[in-house]
Amino acid sequence: MPEKPEVITVVNSLKPKLIGKKILSSEVYWDNIIEYPSVSVFKKEIKNEKINNITTRGKWLVFSLDTYYLLIHLRMEGKFFFRTKKDEKNKYEHVFFNLDDNTQLRFADVRKFGKMHLIKKEDIDKVGPLKDLGYEYYDYNLTNNYLKDKFSKKKLPIKTVLLDQSIIAGIGNIYDDEILFMSKINPYKKACDITLKECNLIIKNTRIVLEKAIEKGGSTIKSYTSSEGVHGLFQEELLVHTKKICPKCGSSIKKDKINGRGTYYCPKCQL
Repeated sequence: MPEKPEVITVVNSLKPKLIGKKILSSEVYWDNIIEYPSVSVFKKEIKNEKINNITTRGKWLVFSLDTYYLLIHLRMEGKFFFRTKKDEKNKYEHVFFNLDDNTQLRFADVRKFGKMHLIKKEDIDKVGPLKDLGYEYYDYNLTNNYLKDKFSKKKLPIKTVLLDQSIIAGIGNIYDDEILFMSKINPYKKACDITLKECNLIIKNTRIVLEKAIEKGGSTIKSYTSSEGVHGLFQEELLVHTKKICPKCGSSIKKDKINGRGTYYCPKCQL
């Protein structure tokens, strides 16, 4: 699943082609992708809205329109393609946005897990998925005391808790492994047992890992690419995720399942 760096890479690839364009109409071929409002209202309200900016919040793409925010979550395999009306539709293309330059922005998703919300700007902090998200990795409010407080009542493994989007928004499975490895924290350690010093390490290494991943365009893992012809390079920088040998001590990397998520760690470095 795309994480914060991949979502930022998608945004950077879309902005030059979309900023200032108007959405004349939309076509929806798989209703479940439109999570809010109803499909009929979505199609009616998005008509003639201009794309003024595209940003991110956690793992969500945030299209700033005239009256609304269009929120899009790529989930496992969501992608964007630019086409014309003459181009044949393939079976994986589920939502079309007809633009005022006679092109189409098409949202494709093999698994059909992607989600879209169209929310009025004045309601963005009241309804929808963004209101429940935690701080971004770069937010100055993300402090060791904040993390310690959030972790203090959680007896789940830190591996699991670090994926909780209501605490830090944007961290997924790949970068979770990398952050814990760099912080020398065992992924099985209970979140409530994480010390203030370790909270500080988590914050520091989250910023290092995500900034470097953003610089490299994210990680192209398995079937994920951000959009046509855009591939991340950070997978070449990974220290532990998908690796077999620890780059620091030479021990064998362990791969376990922690609450259903594949987890890579060094049992010697991450005591």
